[in-house]
Amino acid sequence: MRRGLVHAMAWTLATGAAVTLSWWGVHTVMSGTAYDPPLAVPLATRPLSSSTHRDGPPPSSPAASPSPSESQSQSPSWSPSPSPAQSSPKPPPGPSPYRQPDAGASGNVKAYPVSGGRAVFDLGASSAELVSATPAAGWRMQVWKQDFWIRVTFTREGREVSVFCTWHDHPPAVEIVDP
Repeated sequence: MRRGLVHAMAWTLATGAAVTLSWWGVHTVMSGTAYDPPLAVPLATRPLSSSTHRDGPPPSSPAASPSPSESQSQSPSWSPSPSPAQSSPKPPPGPSPYRQPDAGASGNVKAYPVSGGRAVFDLGASSAELVSATPAAGWRMQVWKQDFWIRVTFTREGREVSVFCTWHDHPPAVEIVDP
């Protein structure tokens, strides 16, 4: 019995030491790694284009409005929700991690699809902003940003596809490197 307890105690100590050593190694490696924040692109307050957009108020249907007797039977705390024309969505507080305020932004948003995914830039007269970058299924993505260029790289199984946007001493230009 005593021999079994000694073996169990030795196994417990060895397992604890192995788990601690493994955690410490992983923690050391991961603490030196920088991760980009999750991509969350704010919704535009007005659509850029729409084939169904019509000027004027939305059409109302007679079935949607309650009859006078129905509206009187509602509780006093009830109030109709405002229609989209009455309230406008508020932009999220603070800048998005991928969109930074810039006087050179013009609203000229262009998408660049490549075999590893898709990069979308807002090209201004003297600078550019990354709107979004989405990897295709099975691909990984990495983004680098500097004062005069942005690089989006998609990788999978040793293959690398990059989308470069540069604007130093010239208007923004996009180059795709897909060997």
